[in-house]
Amino acid sequence: MANVLKHLPELEGMELGYIQGILKNMDEEQATLFAQVYRARRKDNQMVLVLCLIGFFGFAGLHRFILGQIGLGILYLLTLGLCFIGTIVDLVNYKSLAYEYNVKVAHETLSLMSVNYELKSATPKNEGNEADK
Repeated sequence: MANVLKHLPELEGMELGYIQGILKNMDEEQATLFAQVYRARRKDNQMVLVLCLIGFFGFAGLHRFILGQIGLGILYLLTLGLCFIGTIVDLVNYKSLAYEYNVKVAHETLSLMSVNYELKSATPKNEGNEADK
């Protein structure tokens, strides 16, 4: 059982509990690999907040682009954050936006690890050198 605070000390709140549930069935090597990939791909709450605040200065929707919601990002950019109402709503909900994105990243990371593990276990090991036979 891996310690989530050892591998990802920057997590807090609901994200911490969610990732702790994922890491509880992993050994240390798997948890370290998961933490490295997850840390590289996750988005921080404060980054989403800052990008949302930039929306009030004419660049609305940057936070949506970063969260992978390209369609909404274009819509916000063209409509000034839906006349700033959408930007205000996102400003209130920035933590849940980041949490939802990070949950999706955690699932993608797990599936990537399981595919990688299946490939390693399916690869036949060399039982001898052809020259030895």
